[in-house]
Amino acid sequence: MKSGQQFLTSGVTALAPAIWGSTYLVTTEWLPPDRPLLAGTVRALPAGLILLTFARTLPTGIWLWRALVLGTLNIGAFNFLLFVAAYRLPGGIAAMIMAVQPMLVLVLAALLIGDRIQYTHVAACALGAGGVVLLVFKGTAALDYVGVAAAVGAAVSMAVGITLTKLWGRPDGVGLLPFTGWQLIAGGLVSLPFTLSVEGLPATISGTHVIGFGYLISLGAVISYAIWFRGIERLPALAVSFLALGSPIVATLLGYLFLRQTLSILQLVGILVIISAVLLAQPRPVKPREGQGGFGAGREESAARKQRTRRLCGRS
Repeated sequence: MKSGQQFLTSGVTALAPAIWGSTYLVTTEWLPPDRPLLAGTVRALPAGLILLTFARTLPTGIWLWRALVLGTLNIGAFNFLLFVAAYRLPGGIAAMIMAVQPMLVLVLAALLIGDRIQYTHVAACALGAGGVVLLVFKGTAALDYVGVAAAVGAAVSMAVGITLTKLWGRPDGVGLLPFTGWQLIAGGLVSLPFTLSVEGLPATISGTHVIGFGYLISLGAVISYAIWFRGIERLPALAVSFLALGSPIVATLLGYLFLRQTLSILQLVGILVIISAVLLAQPRPVKPREGQGGFGAGREESAARKQRTRRLCGRS
């Protein structure tokens, strides 16, 4: 991939975690209180149905269980844990804990995909975690241990989801939108029984709640997840995972703009450190060998990835 195209792909992919960074504000200000399961289910299931309305393709064969696994990790479990953390922790603290997920992807991608761990990757992980701490840590913040466990679980779910999505790729002949829809529907269906049995439906829904749910369905799911999965296809797993660190930056800035939260010099330094870590983790353009164009190199990389997938998971 040419450097300009690569930069554009990274920039577009970063829009997804930027949108997710606004989830903390939307959750606390626009949604019914104490209903993380409802928020996650309403975010995912209608969005998946909307996508499949326009792209009527259903998973078959091995992709029946793969879609379920990916939908649970990337959507169902992740959204539930994210909303629990958002309800029980300050948005910045939740984001700080979830900053461990690039470190998890670094290890998982090396084990499952065969990506090489480089010194720059380790340095980027350290920089990213340190930058998030500078950005959001407040020593006086009281920690809710259920919220902390949920944030850790969300980080693990996201890390495994990114790695498996990169490993398995997308089935031949299936577009990005139906692939995204499969996962949204799977995630929504996994969380739906728990939503109905544990939380139930709220007695009343206000206009503000409708706006909040509409935001989560449209920008927070349909658009952002399509962008996200496109980025996973085109970028290394670690590079994508670092782009998720844009969430705490957006959460902090929105808290400053709309919730009258403070923004100190130390936090600004943290933002710069995070951006430096993200840039450090992005892949460098590799010159194709003499007599071999970029398309041939891409085909060889794709073939190698498919061979690794077959060895680990078997043929469809």
